[in-house]
Order: sequence, then structure tokens, then C-alpha cells
Amino acid sequence: MAKIARVELDYPFDAEQPEVGDFIEVADGICWLRMPLPFDLDHINLWLVEDGDGWAIVDSGLGNNKSKDIWRKICARIGAVPGGGRPVTRVFATHFHPDHMGLAGWHCEEHEVELWTTRTEWMMARSLYLDTEGANRREMAEFYLRNGVPRPWYERTLQMGNTYREIVEEPPARFHRVEDGDEFELGGRSWRVIVGGGHAPEHAAYYCEEINTLISGDHVLPRISPNISLWASEPDADPLGDYLDSLEKFKALPADTLVLPSHVQPFRGLRERSAELQDHHRERLDAIAEAMVGKSLTGYEAIPIMYGRQYDEFQLGLAMGECLAHLARLQEEGVLTVDEDSAGVRRYVG
Repeated sequence: MAKIARVELDYPFDAEQPEVGDFIEVADGICWLRMPLPFDLDHINLWLVEDGDGWAIVDSGLGNNKSKDIWRKICARIGAVPGGGRPVTRVFATHFHPDHMGLAGWHCEEHEVELWTTRTEWMMARSLYLDTEGANRREMAEFYLRNGVPRPWYERTLQMGNTYREIVEEPPARFHRVEDGDEFELGGRSWRVIVGGGHAPEHAAYYCEEINTLISGDHVLPRISPNISLWASEPDADPLGDYLDSLEKFKALPADTLVLPSHVQPFRGLRERSAELQDHHRERLDAIAEAMVGKSLTGYEAIPIMYGRQYDEFQLGLAMGECLAHLARLQEEGVLTVDEDSAGVRRYVG
């Protein structure tokens, strides 16, 4: 996720953030907790929402033993254990990524409850988990090879197998579907589903008008931008166009909405932040278009134009995906064309 310049948003919780294994109340009936992540972005924010006599969980953290141990302690504290009196009532997932879906299936089995999410995110999670041979990894490696990555990276990628399955417990075989615009009751209040594309195909955010609070997932984050990537599974898509368009839905919410994002910290200033994200990507697009005039480059060769440097092997996949998403948007706008050379490698022409 790329760091970007930002307007001065209202961050009401700078002085108080939950320690790992603890939680704090951030809105009436909503508690904020954090799980560690073994990445540069070292945490994910998760949410407990009072639901009658119990608790709903929104997103779940990575599927590993460390996260399970933290959840067991938290569930014991809130009474969500046999005989505790305040059970988990349901599990929500904003989208299929491992830090959000990782323990959804485990929670559903432990507490005998349903997963609530969009159909596409459930299907993505199920298909990636069940891809035991890592065919998706092979397709991704070949996709990036066609976009100019060095062959050694391609060869190493083929040996990685199914990395999704390593950090995600099996997603439930059945789920409760939510769709854009749906309204449902949670904790005696009405919540509305707001679906956005780009970062994930059918990412669900959840908005409660009564308390003017949005659980935004990864779609709208403070201080950083979610990764918007073009993936091998849909090589002709326009994820950045989807993302920029869907931000309009969030700009329509009240200016003082309390936003509960999956990373960094809660904030107010949703309209300004949504517009800022749109402006940020527009600036990137314009800079790439200007630098591409008279050039013919692969997606891999265009990475330094977008980021100012080439990336190491670990970060290359995300950098490539995001660079290709910007190139695809410029192609959709008619700024760039695409040719294929004699080796079958795609080249973007300014």
C-alpha cells in the first residue's frame, strides 16, 4: 500500500490505540482491536459490534496460531465462550484477502455461526483456498512474464505453490450473501452495505446512519492508499477505474462520518479523504502518461516511472499489479496503446 500526501483529517484516537490482545470502545456498541501482521504494514484493525446479547465480528486477521491465541483471550474477556453468556452471533468479512478472511472459517466453526459477505469475495476465498496445486500461482507467474518480469522471478514464483492456503483457514462452504445497498439489523440498528471495486472485486463496507459510522475495510484508508492491482485472473479488467468510480459512493456520506478503517486508525473527513485518493491516482496517471510519451515499455519497465525505483522480489508482485492497473486505466482512456512483441511480451506505447 502506497504512502501518499494527505489533507489534515480529524483523528480523534491518536492518543489511545488498543494494544494487541486488548480492545477499546470507539463508538456506541463498537469495539476496536488489533491483530499483528508479519509485513511492513504490521497490523490490521478488527471490530466487535454488539448484536443483541452477543457480538458480531467484522474481519478476523490472518489464519495462524498467534491470531487464534489472541482471539481466544478476547473471546474469554467478552464472554463469547461456552457458558459465558455473550456469544458470537455472526462473522462479517469485508473481502477475501488473508488478513480479513484468514480466520473467518475458524470463527464460524468455533462459534457455530454464519459468514456474512458478498458472493464474489466468498467465491474468491473458496477458490483460492481449494487451489491445492497452486494453479493460480502458475497463471500469475505467466501473466507477469508476459508483462516483462525477469525469468528468474517467474521460475521462483512457480515453486511457491498456494501461499493463500498457508495463512487462511478453510472458508465456510456456505455463507449469507450481502449485496450493494442491502440493509440489515445489527445491534438493534440498521446497517447498509456499500460495495466498492478495485482493491477487491466486491469489497463490502458497512454503514450505520444512526451512529453515523462506516466500517470501511481497506476501501478508504487514512494516510495510505489501498493496493489497486491488475491480476492474472482478469487481465483485461480496469480495477483502478472501478476504484475511482466507487469512491463517489463514499463521498455521498455525511462529512462528519466516523470511519473505522482496517489499517492505521479511525478518522473523520471521509469526503475529503475520498477526493484526495481520487486526486492522488489522477496525479500518478498524468505523470505516467507524460513519462511514456514516445516510449514503448513493458509493465515491468514502467515500475520506476511510477515509483521512482525498481522493487525487490518480495514486493515485485504488488508493485507490478499496481503499475499494470494504472497502465490499463491509461489504455482505457486512449492515452496508451498495447502491442505484443515477437516473444509474446506486452508493451505499452505512448
